[in-house]
Amino acid sequence: MNNTYCIFSALYSPHMGGVEKYTGNLARELAALGNDVIIVTNNTEDAPERECEGPIRIFRLPCKKAMGGRFPITRSTAQAASIWEELREAGIDRVIVNTRFYPLSLIGIRFAQELGCTPILIDHGSAHLTLGSPLADIAIQAVEHAMTFLAKRRPFRCFCVSAKSLAWVRHFGIEGEGVLNNSIDARAFRESASSRDFRTQLGLGQDDFLVAFTGRLAPEKGVAQLAQAASLLDGTKVHMLIAGDGVLREQLESGKASNLHLLGALRPEDVAALLLQCDAFCMPTRSEGFSTSLLEAASCGLALITTDVGGVDELVPSPEYGRVIPSADPREIAQAIRGLEEDRNLCRTLGENARQRTEELFTWKKTAQKVEAAFDGR
Repeated sequence: MNNTYCIFSALYSPHMGGVEKYTGNLARELAALGNDVIIVTNNTEDAPERECEGPIRIFRLPCKKAMGGRFPITRSTAQAASIWEELREAGIDRVIVNTRFYPLSLIGIRFAQELGCTPILIDHGSAHLTLGSPLADIAIQAVEHAMTFLAKRRPFRCFCVSAKSLAWVRHFGIEGEGVLNNSIDARAFRESASSRDFRTQLGLGQDDFLVAFTGRLAPEKGVAQLAQAASLLDGTKVHMLIAGDGVLREQLESGKASNLHLLGALRPEDVAALLLQCDAFCMPTRSEGFSTSLLEAASCGLALITTDVGGVDELVPSPEYGRVIPSADPREIAQAIRGLEEDRNLCRTLGENARQRTEELFTWKKTAQKVEAAFDGR
């Protein structure tokens, strides 16, 4: 029997990020399985209030763009009231809330209760968020605990995107029921690649060893440490290619090493092209649920270098699948990169192993089927 799913995601396209991609891909796969799917999000990018992406209906609520749009606060307006009236008449029988601590998450849980159904909340964290400032981080942690406390006042069932995320929610007194892992359509991602030639564009040779990073230039992603590692490797064949934008952009631009290349925010098809042209991928992050960027890199056959957070131990369960470094110390990053640069056959083997594992285990069809089973009590 077909069901009508409503997915609440505080951030969604055209805003780009891992949770946004998770929401979109899960919605498309649920629709492919014959369900009706609605996405409710905040209008952080002044996009159309109502839109269709194929069979998926999208409703964007007016919001206040706090923290530069990273923490949208949903507003009650006449426009919002019209959307809520339409949603109440949409025949929704299953509600998913993506992430735990946004105002829209609380609204989604309350809306599900109004409809008489218990929502599934999918948590994407494995550590507190950080802005790199002790005082700011204390405030962020207080907000996260407060929002979680408010969420727990209403019934929901919690699932997580990784085993580490499942352990993390216990910090808030929540017992998760299982894992609804992040996934990727590996072949489609590779085939989406543009024709952009980054080696030629940057004047790099075929024997240069290219290490990619894609994602937000935020303190928790470890990009500052990655830039320091680039300095330690300056003068070798190693070149760091960093794609993304964020609060650390100016800091990275200041006095950067000659082998550090900042590419700015790229279109998804250019990200795929970049990854297909690189040798390794490095993300020394401290806060992930299950990184989409790591899945994208693995799907392109890159050797992975990362810290042990989020779903890393599920994607890289042993040294045959990549290098898990003990910390984001620039010297450890540089040592791991140098080791792969000096043994390129091993680097290619690690990348191929990661690609095969990703294609076998982390598909959106399997995740969507797990979602259906969770609602069906299977």
